[in-house]
Amino acid sequence: MDRALILASVSFLLAVVWGPLLIRILRHYKIGKRIRISGPSEHKSKMGTPTMGGLMIVVPVFLITVVLNIYNLLGRTLIGRSILVPLGVLLIYALIGAIDDLAGVRGVRRGLGLTARRKLLWEIPLTLAIATFMLITDLQFAGQVGVPGIARMVNVGWLWVPIAAFLILWSANAVNLTDGLDGLAGIIVASAFAGYGVIARLQGQFYLIRFCFTVVGASFAFLWYNAHPAQMFMGDTGSLALGATLGTVALMTGQWLLLPIVILIPLAETLSVVIQVLYFKYTKRRFGQGRRVFKMSPLHHHFELMGWSETQVVQRFWLVEILAVMAGVALALL
Repeated sequence: MDRALILASVSFLLAVVWGPLLIRILRHYKIGKRIRISGPSEHKSKMGTPTMGGLMIVVPVFLITVVLNIYNLLGRTLIGRSILVPLGVLLIYALIGAIDDLAGVRGVRRGLGLTARRKLLWEIPLTLAIATFMLITDLQFAGQVGVPGIARMVNVGWLWVPIAAFLILWSANAVNLTDGLDGLAGIIVASAFAGYGVIARLQGQFYLIRFCFTVVGASFAFLWYNAHPAQMFMGDTGSLALGATLGTVALMTGQWLLLPIVILIPLAETLSVVIQVLYFKYTKRRFGQGRRVFKMSPLHHHFELMGWSETQVVQRFWLVEILAVMAGVALALL
């Protein structure tokens, strides 16, 4: 645990130092956020703020993880090769997110990025391949699930592959939907990784806990520049990558049943979008005019339009998230 906390500090320092340079690079190449006209009017002032800020997290996490593995290899000690799985997921989804961010800035669908269908055409086969690889390489807890109150893991066999792929995909897109307010996605992700880091510590997965807290440190550094008013946005480069990696970490601990609890806020954000879309389509078909359950989705915009300030939404959502993470860790102890 002590090394994990040290790595969090190192990751924080590297990311903080790397942040100003990244902001200058993004500004130089005019990679700035485009704001939806239909969004809250207060967000129009954010137009042009550098996006793809997720690189501020991805780069330090990648460098630290690689350096640690090289050190172990040269020292002829047991290398934690399993940590290359979440690292690989982080890089793959960061690449997909970066392509989406660039398409949103410079593509024909400016402000929107790639279509959901096009992203899924990449994400689904890649995620199925990752889940299959985890199972056939006999990664710890692959093919198993922890159930609160049951001491031993339950084996689910090959059924685990589609479940694992779905969880990674859902986690990636849930965090992506959460990324809409200054500081919101960053603090939610940091809290969730800290929770699973504690679970990994209880299981003795020392490589995994170090990886988790490396992400926590880098996420805190990102929040240094993303706090309201934000100097940069995470973008899909960060939100997709961190969400998918979080789902992968949950699978590696075997405690993936707890993921909806640990990321309760992204779950609520996702449900708000699903409910809004389904209800709108149903009422349009039934009454000829679509109706809405929420003033706007995802959920954080609903509360903004109710009169909460952006800072209030972020702080209150974070309080709920912290309690959810604590509940998830407690259930893992049963």
